[in-house]
Amino acid sequence: MTGPDAVTEDGWLGGALRLSQPKAGYRVAIDAALLAAAVAVGPGGRALEFGTGVGAAALALAWRLKDVQIDAVEVQAPLAALARRNVALNGLEGRVRIIEGDLAAVPLDARAYDAVFFNPPYLKPGDNDPAPDPVKRIATVEGEVGLPAWFAAAARSARAGGAVVAIHRADRLGDLLAAAAAAGVGGLTVFPLWPKVGEPAARVLVSGRAGKGGRLTLAPGLILHEADGAYTAAARAALTGSALKLG
Repeated sequence: MTGPDAVTEDGWLGGALRLSQPKAGYRVAIDAALLAAAVAVGPGGRALEFGTGVGAAALALAWRLKDVQIDAVEVQAPLAALARRNVALNGLEGRVRIIEGDLAAVPLDARAYDAVFFNPPYLKPGDNDPAPDPVKRIATVEGEVGLPAWFAAAARSARAGGAVVAIHRADRLGDLLAAAAAAGVGGLTVFPLWPKVGEPAARVLVSGRAGKGGRLTLAPGLILHEADGAYTAAARAALTGSALKLG
């Protein structure tokens, strides 16, 4: 991923932001906007993203919540460099900090964040043919750091009762719930993302509270597309910067 032709600069969040990203291989999808829309932080709060990639979700959250400080962790140096470029490109240097490193080892303030959010690699090793692009492969296929480690890191970083929010494939819901429970993240809400009316959910948002108990809630979720393939009004709002209320 070198040279001027290897990166594009695109409109993001309905054109509200600009985003530099690899021209081929790893490309930002709607999951990042939906994840950011699902995170709620009060004025003056702090949020933390693991696996920020080029910073898309962190930037979307910073754009919506003008009085929030965001730290965003990325293990891949090329993506972290683009994330820093995107922070500067959108004039958010004072509120978004990119931290390069592994989520299990990077130094962070323990119990300091009001919300921790992440979009982890969604493929189990061996389940699918790996992407030929190494950056995309690391971003999409689980390595040694699996879902339990992502939730454990979130639980260590969030204040007591702080929000933990993840987006993932619906067929990994059992793994998500188990990992959250093992990390002490409770009061979980499962928010399905339905492609169209009558179709099975392909993605889910799962949110909970660090160090808290509570019942599991299955929310109505969000229908993404009309029958003709256009985004529904609610989906379009989330993809252009509005908040999603999960519960």
